[in-house]
Amino acid sequence: MDIGNTNIVVGVHDGKEWIAHWRLSSSRSRTSDEFGIILGSMFQAGGVDMKAVKDIIVSTVVPPLLVPLCNMCKRYFGITPFVVTSNCNTGLKLDYDHPNEIGADRIVNAVAAHHMYGDKGNLIIIDFGTATTFCALRPDGEYLGGAIAPGIGISTEALFQKAAKLPRIELIKPKMAICHDTIHAMRSGVIFGFVGQMDGIITRMKKELGGQAFVVVTGGFGKLMASESELVDVVEPFLTLEGLLILHKMNRKQ
Repeated sequence: MDIGNTNIVVGVHDGKEWIAHWRLSSSRSRTSDEFGIILGSMFQAGGVDMKAVKDIIVSTVVPPLLVPLCNMCKRYFGITPFVVTSNCNTGLKLDYDHPNEIGADRIVNAVAAHHMYGDKGNLIIIDFGTATTFCALRPDGEYLGGAIAPGIGISTEALFQKAAKLPRIELIKPKMAICHDTIHAMRSGVIFGFVGQMDGIITRMKKELGGQAFVVVTGGFGKLMASESELVDVVEPFLTLEGLLILHKMNRKQ
């Protein structure tokens, strides 16, 4: 279970493959019972028996949601979940001034990328979430840190809220950068602007890493952004869930 600022992503793995995954909003006003009822409905709709769940691992960047969701796990699954922190066994060397400040999502993504693509050399991992995060990783698992930028969704929403005449828009890739109406012009500015940001940071990071890096992209807008860039090597929509699965195997006693 990955608890983000905007969404909570839940995945069920049967030991061989992901058999179900869902996304629900990260409402801070929901109680543990509300989360339990919502998840129960999702499990039922997906044909998955809640009683078949043997263990749960959680990562969160939203501390206020950790308690109600952990309580939900105990009450509705009968399981005390394992919570990812910078102190758990990750297999990484955290070269960071204050490791406890690293978001759990960044750690989880780094673990997954290292296990999946560690043989590719230096890694740059980009996650398009509420914030857009960039992480750099050496082949030996040394986590070097990275960059954090405002996310695409909140940036677009801020534009709508602060500019009286600009409407709320759906993010669809425009055909051209030069657009002849306001909605398409906004789409051009947001999408091509963030692609430019991504490519610019990738280029700078590659230079700092010695010139070479394999670029992994994930997150809600990852596929859209990667489609406009020649610097992205692979898109992994389930990178965070894969990282949680790996961390579970590394930290839970079987």
